[in-house]
Amino acid sequence: MNIGILALQGAFIEHEKMFDKLGISTFEIRKKSDIECEYDAIVIPGGESTVMSKLLNELELYTPLKTRIDQGMPVFGTCAGLILLAKEISNDDTVCFATMDMKVRRNAYGRQLGSFYTEAEFKGIGKIPMTFIRAPYIESVYGDAEALAEVDGHIVAARQGNMLATAFHPELNDDLSVHKYFADIVRKYSGRA
Repeated sequence: MNIGILALQGAFIEHEKMFDKLGISTFEIRKKSDIECEYDAIVIPGGESTVMSKLLNELELYTPLKTRIDQGMPVFGTCAGLILLAKEISNDDTVCFATMDMKVRRNAYGRQLGSFYTEAEFKGIGKIPMTFIRAPYIESVYGDAEALAEVDGHIVAARQGNMLATAFHPELNDDLSVHKYFADIVRKYSGRA
């Protein structure tokens, strides 16, 4: 298994370290030629969603990545990555990939001072640590999307087929369970289950 991690900005190195602990190879997607490499899944890390969206277009990464996601390639978006996958953003008219049936609120917990840590139940895993940094939350899921976790009445994780999105940063804790969960999605998709 090889996972491409979008490495334009944000917490991409932390994702690489988590998959490395699981014995899963990764590589960084930085330029258009990287898209042509062989890989089984994509991770869109946390960072600044508007900057990432702009860079995706400037570096001509947007269309080939969206095509792969639309064709069913597994994708895991954390924080900003969740925003980029959402079909609707309640406090912004701009959407990026728009592949997941969910409506999100960006910077829902406020600025940097609104960052926090908690533990909550994640469907199919159990109680896990969750670190939120200038995080969004999911206002609603519809269609084929399913809520996987809630904190204070707000959805903070969702899945739709091969797409997984979290408002929190699982890569900033020692717990590997969310990355294992995504790896299982990738194995089923690639027929390596």
